[in-house]
Amino acid sequence: MRIVVLGAGFGGLELAASLSEQFGPDLDLTLVDGGDAFVFGFSKLDVMFGKHDQTAVVHPYAALSLPGVRFVNATVQSIDPTAKRVETTAGPLQADVLVVALGAELDPAATPGLLEGGHEFYTVAGAFALRDVLAGFRGGNVVVGVTSTPFKCPPAPSETALLVHDFLRERDVLASSSVTLVMPLPKPVPPSPDASAALLAAFEKRGIRWCPNRRVASLDPARRVAVLDDGGELPYDLFLGVPVHRAPDVVIDSGLAVDGWIPVDPRTLETAFADVYAVGDVTSAGTPKAGVFAEGQAAIVAHRIAARLRGETATQAYDGRGICYVEVGRGAVAKVDVTFTPGQAPVGGLEGPSPELAADKEEFGRSRIARWFGAGG
Repeated sequence: MRIVVLGAGFGGLELAASLSEQFGPDLDLTLVDGGDAFVFGFSKLDVMFGKHDQTAVVHPYAALSLPGVRFVNATVQSIDPTAKRVETTAGPLQADVLVVALGAELDPAATPGLLEGGHEFYTVAGAFALRDVLAGFRGGNVVVGVTSTPFKCPPAPSETALLVHDFLRERDVLASSSVTLVMPLPKPVPPSPDASAALLAAFEKRGIRWCPNRRVASLDPARRVAVLDDGGELPYDLFLGVPVHRAPDVVIDSGLAVDGWIPVDPRTLETAFADVYAVGDVTSAGTPKAGVFAEGQAAIVAHRIAARLRGETATQAYDGRGICYVEVGRGAVAKVDVTFTPGQAPVGGLEGPSPELAADKEEFGRSRIARWFGAGG
């Protein structure tokens, strides 16, 4: 069975590693990605705020060593989900089972003034470039703003606001500075009341201004103001933005997407096309756009493919559960455990925050790199 996986993020890597672990060299899986390395989302903040050098958080796909898995560094040019045929810059690929895990693309240019007057911290390049920007910042009004929904990793803007506050305090410019967080959500982490309460308490303690249910519609670089969707304005000296998210054009053009994202069966991750699955941020699966949910979805797809390879019946279904780590500043980390069940309100719990969970978070990253990259990790 020829398995083609498009995208080597959380979903694609977990799927490849799981099947490689089970079938080894007998597996025929091609993993395609246009990038040359994997970077955890939380590692972008680590580099941005000077905790790690970028060389320590970049994991080259050239080091990937999984039996039965062939990595192709190429851009996907077209997808025919009916024929399960993919055109790439490295040539065509024909699949018996196709898995789309291409994620969400980021479009800073979709927000007027963002490229000219602000900075985005969601792309790897944007976050890494901000390390030097922050190093030269001498204080002032900082606005962390979300420009649209949905967006990846809902806690990340809150983490960034808290880490900015720490950054300003450590450089002794907090007295002449302010931090404002703008989000188009009623709470920082709506599925988890406990996590939201902890973050709101941290904002209040630090004097971070919280602006819920609003988004940044545009920036006016000449006046150095962020314009909100309700017409309000916030002056800024440094703007850190979450850019517009959208499905890749190649997905839209393929006919897989409906209302901007790929609809899937929330239990099996099957699309409307036979033997075509989709996982992660590119879907409208009913869970947040975050890597841990893509990982969980990929595990179910791997189970279904493995059952088919063995001539068995798949018995597992996706449970909508995800665990993520939230930086709350001053070295403390919280762990949020949330489950999204179709037709029901999400249920979420909170552990911490505590300094001890920072080590737990580090182990989370180490264990996945070891698993996903095999001997090359």
